[in-house]
Amino acid sequence: MTKTAVCLVDHQRHSLMAGMQLNELDGQLQRAIQRDYPTCHPHSFICGAHLGQYRMAQMDRMIAKDYQANDQINAQMTKIRAKHRYQTVDVNRELESSLTVGQRVADAVAHFGGSWAFIISFVAVMLSWMVLNVLPVVAHHFDPYPFILLNLFLSMVAAIQVPLIMMSQNRAAEYDRMQAANDFRVNAKSEAEIRVLHAKVDHLIQQDAPNLLEIQKLQTQMLGELQAQVDALKRPQRMRRHHR
Repeated sequence: MTKTAVCLVDHQRHSLMAGMQLNELDGQLQRAIQRDYPTCHPHSFICGAHLGQYRMAQMDRMIAKDYQANDQINAQMTKIRAKHRYQTVDVNRELESSLTVGQRVADAVAHFGGSWAFIISFVAVMLSWMVLNVLPVVAHHFDPYPFILLNLFLSMVAAIQVPLIMMSQNRAAEYDRMQAANDFRVNAKSEAEIRVLHAKVDHLIQQDAPNLLEIQKLQTQMLGELQAQVDALKRPQRMRRHHR
């Protein structure tokens, strides 16, 4: 004779093969059923139909919780993107487009003044000047030793060259400041986005993956119970065939 039990939900008798006792369920399902039926005990019976409803509700809660967590992370990402609207700029292009004629001249003088071409040409000019005013190459020495006119020209060149080089150095310092500010803003934006991405990956590893495994476990249990019910239905037919 088939053993039966009363379902705590509909109070109808069902075969024991068509349901389970509470102590056979996992903790989450037990707590969900006990919240709805506080008078139940560990040996209370629940039929497969209502048990399936509780399992589906549990899976819905897990999926909804995952969706809620994903929505929170996406909201954080949207907030960060709205806060950090700074666009990366090409500092070189920005400075090149804002250069004045004086700044371009200063850069050209500083570039030429710090090259071997300037040193070689300057030494060649000074040696030629000295040779022309010391050796009897020309009839009249226009700047005899100690080369007072040459010293005057050197002082004038230095007086003009130094401010131009300082102007170029000031522009280089401005470039460094712009580059540092650009790097800081880009790094701050990247750090905030990476932090949210880490949170999303942690959520996938720590919550989504375990919930997916739990849902697969519930589905496997439901398939196993359905298979057991099918086997229970087929067993009387096999017995009748055997008696024939």
